[in-house]
Amino acid sequence: MSSLLSRNKEQPHIRKSPSDSSPASTTATTKGLRHERLSRLSSSGSSDLSNDKSTSHAESYFLRRENRLSAKKKAEEETANNDYKKMYEKAIATNQRLKSRLEISKQELSVIQDQLQRAQQKGKPGDCGSNMLETEKKESWSLKKRISDMEEQLKVKEELKMENQRLKDENGALIRVITKLSK
Repeated sequence: MSSLLSRNKEQPHIRKSPSDSSPASTTATTKGLRHERLSRLSSSGSSDLSNDKSTSHAESYFLRRENRLSAKKKAEEETANNDYKKMYEKAIATNQRLKSRLEISKQELSVIQDQLQRAQQKGKPGDCGSNMLETEKKESWSLKKRISDMEEQLKVKEELKMENQRLKDENGALIRVITKLSK
């Protein structure tokens, strides 16, 4: 303690006017003066008071730090959840769009199959001339080609539908993992 007092006595105490110092140096001098006062209080016998103040200061510092870190963590989790939510909504929109396209394709397929059946029924009687038979054959061939194309499209759409379902399941799993990690 005597070394602290002698050190304080040896160092000249210079006060600056507020106009002489910058804001950063003012806070540094204020902190230095506060520290000096605390050290004088602790040397004068009121150590409990200074320990309480420094302890409460340290506690408040750590509480503020903890609050800042938890707020930052919450913000990061919210952005991560929003990203997954956007991905999930995008997958749902894509799935709905594909479902509507699938329904349209199914309707077109049924219309084409009806046309094909009508064309085949017209060809049965045999009363038509050779020109009509050739046109019906061409029409039948083109309809069969369109049907095969539609079937291929349906297969592709079914595969896309399965892929969308798989992506939905993966998104759900990722969301569950994120919620578990955030707890």
